[in-house]
Amino acid sequence: MIARRLYGAVWPLLLPLVRRYLRKRARKAPAYLEHWDERFGQPFAARHRGAIWIHAVSVGETRAALPLVRALQARWPGVPLLITQMTPTGRATAAELYPDAEIRYLPYDTPAAVARFLSDHAPRFGVLMETELWPNLIAAAARSGVPLFLANARLSEKSLAGYRRIGALIRPALAQLTGVAAQTAEDARRLTQLGAREVHVCGNTKFDFTPPLDKLALGEDFRQRIGPRPVLVCASTREGEEALLFAAWSAARARVGRVLLVVVPRHPERFDSVARLAEGAGLACARRSEEGPVPPDAAVWLGDSMGELFGYYAAADVAFVGGSLLPLGGQNLIEPASIGRPVLFGPHMFNFAEASRLALEAGAARQVPDAGALVDEALALLADAPARQAMHDAALAFTAAHRGASDRIVELIAGRLLQA
Repeated sequence: MIARRLYGAVWPLLLPLVRRYLRKRARKAPAYLEHWDERFGQPFAARHRGAIWIHAVSVGETRAALPLVRALQARWPGVPLLITQMTPTGRATAAELYPDAEIRYLPYDTPAAVARFLSDHAPRFGVLMETELWPNLIAAAARSGVPLFLANARLSEKSLAGYRRIGALIRPALAQLTGVAAQTAEDARRLTQLGAREVHVCGNTKFDFTPPLDKLALGEDFRQRIGPRPVLVCASTREGEEALLFAAWSAARARVGRVLLVVVPRHPERFDSVARLAEGAGLACARRSEEGPVPPDAAVWLGDSMGELFGYYAAADVAFVGGSLLPLGGQNLIEPASIGRPVLFGPHMFNFAEASRLALEAGAARQVPDAGALVDEALALLADAPARQAMHDAALAFTAAHRGASDRIVELIAGRLLQA
């Protein structure tokens, strides 16, 4: 209690810094200035009260929530849906995936703001996706009688060590959750060590995601624009990775031949800077936003669009998952595997440790130590159709074998609600 009081007392000091941060981000991404009042807990006329509330901080969590949302709506048909995020890209993704939901930002974790949010919406219950631990929010939900669950929960050893430093704040918060659905037994063990109760291993909802048919059709359209060239898609790349990729690609120019390198940065505010990086490496760069066919002399096609990631994967012969060349934790390898694409990733996949281990064991993926090895491995696969087919078959089998997490989470929620 003392730790949370101190935490609450610090927030008024932090808010001016938060506002400054948002304005700084808005220089490259103006959407950070939109819906400003929601972030700071201003009174809000909710469209519905008693909704099922899902909090998914950004794009990945918002997409991972989709099969769970469908399972929840099947269990509680007709109950409205409230989706909250913390980032503009997450909000835009939610607007695309959940057109009938009420979508807003979750306010920052000040006692007054989160209490007002819960009072405005009075959700039937809430689901925090992955590892969103906000102590004041969790305490306010407990006081308000709103059951609150942590779903698709994951916790790396690194994150466990970090949370232990503020254990006096986090332990009581975890203990107040109505239930926790962990992705793996290792995640469950770490969460329990940190103070969580009612922890159940339910699997990863990302395996339940069904490739959207319109995005698969978009992939066919992309292939028509590209023409009969081999395609390596490097998706969800993060700052610092593109420079490594372009340097390695340029160094291998004699071996690359007609292969097209498609790069899809994770954050839209970086599209222009990534294009400049490609050109600075001596690589002719075309952009998806230019529409029309990809020029035959383009070495790089920049995926400067949002919400089309499955389209890029569908157009790929081989897919590399970004955030993994540098110690950033990796991105979702399950998406390309779900449509049978051979998957490559770098040495840093600690946010997807179990999924990456299982994919490697299944033969659905290969791990590379650096950008040079990535280019070597990709070119070898692009020249070896039987190897690509074997990885295609393994990827489909790998994703099919691990489905069902969403239904297990819904059963956990329903059971705990009956006990409440």
